[in-house]
Amino acid sequence: MEENTGVGIRVAAGIFLTIMLITIVVIITISSQDAAKQGQTKMAAITTQLSDTEYQTYSNTTLSGSQVLNAVRQYMNQEQFGIKVITGKEKGATIDTQSQGVFYGSTFNTKTGDVLDASAKNVDLSNAENQFLPNYINPSGKFKSSIVRDKNNMIRGIIFIQE
Repeated sequence: MEENTGVGIRVAAGIFLTIMLITIVVIITISSQDAAKQGQTKMAAITTQLSDTEYQTYSNTTLSGSQVLNAVRQYMNQEQFGIKVITGKEKGATIDTQSQGVFYGSTFNTKTGDVLDASAKNVDLSNAENQFLPNYINPSGKFKSSIVRDKNNMIRGIIFIQE
C-alpha cells in the first residue's frame, strides 16, 4: 500500500513539474514574440530615417545652381522620383503652381506628391545648360529647396526655386 502511495506521489509530482515547465515555456515564448515585434517596428523606423537621410540636404535650404544641377543628375533616373526647377526668368513662381518650371525625372503633383507619369521621364539637361533659354540653371545662382512627400510619407521629389 505504501508503495502505491509513493508511486502516486511521484507521478503527481512529475505531472505538476511537467505542467510548470510547459507554462514557463509558453510565457517565455509570448514575451519574446512581443519583444520581436517591438524590435521589428524600431528597425522599420530606423530604415525609413536612413533612407530619408540622403534627401535632408534639400529640406528648406539654400543651394547654388551647380548643386542643383548635381542633384538633378544624381536623382533624375530614380524610380517614382522627380525634381522640379523654377528659374528666376519665370515670373511669379511658387511651389504650388504645377505649370511653371521644368520637371526632371518623373513628373509629380507638387501638392500631394503623387507621381503623375513614372514612365515619361525627362532626363535631358540641354535646356538647363543653355544660357539663352528661360530654363537655364545658373551655376552661381541661389535656389531655395524643399522636399515633397506623398500620403505614405515617402519622398517623391525635390523642388528648387531660384531666389
